[in-house]
Amino acid sequence: MAVRLGARLTAMVAAMILLPVAVVLGGTPAAADTRVDNPYVAAERYVDPWWSASAAAEPGGAAVAGQPTGVWLPRVSLIAGTASSPGLRAHLNEAVVQDAFGSAPLTIQIVLDDLPDRNCTHLVSNGDFSVTSDGLNRYRSEYVDPIAEILADPAYQRLRIVAIVEPDFLPGLLLPAATSRCSAVQASGAYPAAVRYAVTRLHAIPNVYVYLDASGRGVVGHPDNFGRAADLLASIAGASGGGPTPVEGFTVNVAGYGALVEPYYNTHMGLAVKSSRWVAGNDYVDELSFAQAFRQRLIAAGFGSGIGMVIDTSRSGWGGPYRPARTSTSTDVNRFVDESRTDRRHSVGNWCNQAGAGLGARPTAIPAAGVDAYAWIKPPGVSDGSGTNVTTPDGIRPDPMCDPAYAQVTDGYLPSGALPYAPQAGQWFGAQFQQLLANAYPPL
Repeated sequence: MAVRLGARLTAMVAAMILLPVAVVLGGTPAAADTRVDNPYVAAERYVDPWWSASAAAEPGGAAVAGQPTGVWLPRVSLIAGTASSPGLRAHLNEAVVQDAFGSAPLTIQIVLDDLPDRNCTHLVSNGDFSVTSDGLNRYRSEYVDPIAEILADPAYQRLRIVAIVEPDFLPGLLLPAATSRCSAVQASGAYPAAVRYAVTRLHAIPNVYVYLDASGRGVVGHPDNFGRAADLLASIAGASGGGPTPVEGFTVNVAGYGALVEPYYNTHMGLAVKSSRWVAGNDYVDELSFAQAFRQRLIAAGFGSGIGMVIDTSRSGWGGPYRPARTSTSTDVNRFVDESRTDRRHSVGNWCNQAGAGLGARPTAIPAAGVDAYAWIKPPGVSDGSGTNVTTPDGIRPDPMCDPAYAQVTDGYLPSGALPYAPQAGQWFGAQFQQLLANAYPPL
């Protein structure tokens, strides 16, 4: 999909965001277009000039520096912004400037990611709130409400604002409690209550399009979780009988590395693929087949037939010289899968700065049946986290899964697969970006 601004305009735009919005546009902004079925269709997408500048500064990065990426709000401090990170208004003001360069609507993606004890299945949680310290109420009043108030500002009513709500919250509810934080989360009911509040509050803003996160095939694709997850999401969103709900659709593989399509094997092949170590009983081996099937299950759970899926393809390419070129001929099921799969992680649960990953399918609208868009929700080159005690002035702690020397031993020896020398979460990781460029698929 074309984008309204290229890297050559970012310097001018960065200066313009300092002007009041009304000055840039020459008056009061016009009202947004009527709510549409798919906010990615017939629209340009927001290019984050701060990310774009980092990408363009890398060798070869200019090839993708004009791509649209998501704006993440993983901490309360990032709503207003910090010395090193622009705040929500700065991004929205920039989006208004970009919108002024053409007649088609502009879509900007905002990611809410600060649940109480967020990512409780991870060894370290770096959110602002805890369920044991009034986290649910604080999440509502200190996080969701300020975001909603900014998004509702009439200055931004021309924009199509896609709000992606709480990536990967489902594993904390579907999986056995892996940490004491997950135990507290599951006992408190905080995740469903918090997500329900965010979805309802944001959907009330006419030009905000809410996409609730549906995790990915690694967890939700398992037969034990597939139906449970759909029914849980229906309960949270109040879905019943195909009637209206406060969500336009669902996101999949957000900030993940799951292959969009596995071209050389599937679970319907002659070998017992599902019994292999890698597939581990899952019904799906890639994110597209999972997203399309899960959409049908969500409709069966009560959502309307107009819902669409958005798949994050920012780091799902797995190209480069080690990408397989054919289906394996091995008669050993584990070797067959390992030689056929393009996703080269040691485990589908590995999530931090994965070695060998590449840029995936470029952002585009309606790329497949039931899919509203492929999107780069996670900005490529932004670190998932550090495994060492790097300087963390904002309190972000290292996570062992981001340490390449760390391995899980509960189900055999499974290395973390993380790249070395990563900076803290949210910081630019040039070595990772260079790898993503080199292993892009489709190739650049």
